[in-house]
Amino acid sequence: MTVLRLVITRILLSVLTLLIVSIAIFAIIEVLPGDVATRMLGRDATPAAIAVFREKMHLNDPAVVRYVHWLGGILHGDFGQALTSSRPIADILAPRIFNTLLLSIYAFLIYLPLALIPALVQASHRDRQVDHVISVINLVFLSTPDFLLGTVLLLAFTVALPLFPAVSMLDDNSSALEYLRAMTLPAVTLAIAMAIAAVRMLRDNLIEVLDSDYVRMAELKGLPRHAVLLRHALPNALVPTLNITAINLGYLVGGVVIVEKVYSYPGFGRLMIDALQLRDVPLIEATVLIASTVYVGANMLADVGAILLNPRLRKG
Repeated sequence: MTVLRLVITRILLSVLTLLIVSIAIFAIIEVLPGDVATRMLGRDATPAAIAVFREKMHLNDPAVVRYVHWLGGILHGDFGQALTSSRPIADILAPRIFNTLLLSIYAFLIYLPLALIPALVQASHRDRQVDHVISVINLVFLSTPDFLLGTVLLLAFTVALPLFPAVSMLDDNSSALEYLRAMTLPAVTLAIAMAIAAVRMLRDNLIEVLDSDYVRMAELKGLPRHAVLLRHALPNALVPTLNITAINLGYLVGGVVIVEKVYSYPGFGRLMIDALQLRDVPLIEATVLIASTVYVGANMLADVGAILLNPRLRKG
């Protein structure tokens, strides 16, 4: 019951956080300078056209009424219509979220071995040459911006060694192989960008756990080194690293815009930037809220995972 109560508490706190975030998003959009109707219709719009537009978009209603109406629509799956295209926002979001979801899964699958294997090697060979070499490589990647890393990979594997397409041209008729080829370089870029911080933290956590008394006791009992490392040390060392993984999950959805721009990948991040450039208020609100939901949800999963992995948190 203690574990269930802790999990329910985390879920309720996440829901409350999302409610506060939704209020903040709506309030920030509300206080932006200028009139939405004038921005969308242009300076040459007549007062009658502006009045019709404001009535259509419920801009004459009080802010509280519009917030409740907006939030109620979202809870029913209705994000409204985009101002720039008059299309339902849900129809615009669906293919972009699908593309980013595929890219995120692909990148996360690459991220797991990129984060685990170097950290395990470093922890089991600490202060040796292989540990120093991996640390230097990790530091180089840590100092490399995402756009530069993406550009280097793009030049290496589309120009010097043409294995992948330079532009990710995807549509409803694209095959699975076309998706795979288009996603490989962006996924590798994202995986490297996520893994560099996780490797450093996981290495330090593993070394700390390997020096603990219960791990030394397991070694004295004659357990193989790999069994001690994987069965006893790794689960406890993963707990602090879950927070970085949660941040990386949020980054995969809301922060991939740089990578998507470099590779012209039609995903959620590019849609968010396009909405900001076009000042499409309903689309901005929808994309920012979805990115915030993923970020909060990822942190909630990290908290729940830490509770399940660490008995001390359950007792606390």
